Amino acid sequence: MPTLTEIAADAYGVPMRLRHVLAVFGVAAITVPLAGCVSITIPGPVATGVPSVGESPRATTDSSAGPGSTASTASPPSPASPTSTDSPVDAETRDCSDGGSQTVSGTVQTFRVIGTCTELVVSGSRLTVDASAAMIGTLRVSGDGIRADIAGADEVVVQGDDGTVKSAASIGRLEISGDRTVTEAASGIPAVVVRGDDNVVRSGGRVGSAVVEGSGNTIR
Repeated sequence: MPTLTEIAADAYGVPMRLRHVLAVFGVAAITVPLAGCVSITIPGPVATGVPSVGESPRATTDSSAGPGSTASTASPPSPASPTSTDSPVDAETRDCSDGGSQTVSGTVQTFRVIGTCTELVVSGSRLTVDASAAMIGTLRVSGDGIRADIAGADEVVVQGDDGTVKSAASIGRLEISGDRTVTEAASGIPAVVVRGDDNVVRSGGRVGSAVVEGSGNTIR
């Protein structure tokens, strides 16, 4: 029966002249190549937690937030929008066109008058009339607490109390019947008639003839 050394020599094709060496050292000489086949596992790169160049940082997890939760930084609250205030109601516009007449009336209302008015009639209570962009021949005011702003007029007639008329130019003739009405004209008022008490007439120019009936009236 062949020996273990001879079987190994036949398996690896060892020449006959070397088989006497194998007989001396035994099978261990044959198994040396097998012992050299050692599997070596090379460990991979160890994560350091520091991102490499060009790599975006990753979100970290918050252990207190529970498993699977990603910690995020809360963005600052947006500034509160300023509270808007109600805008004033636009005035109702009346157009005298070219040489027409116009009448405005009501209570606690605001009007804007434009165009060329042969006659503008204002009646009611606590009205505000802006006729500073209109050309007015005659302005007639009837009521209490009415304010009228005009560019100028040939004639202004006021009947009522606690009114105000302001003219950016002259008033050809002014007539007041009532109490506590204030009339101002940037330039002269050639003729003034006042019937009532505590009325005030101011003129930036000359005041012509004046007829005054009542007490506490001021004309200057």
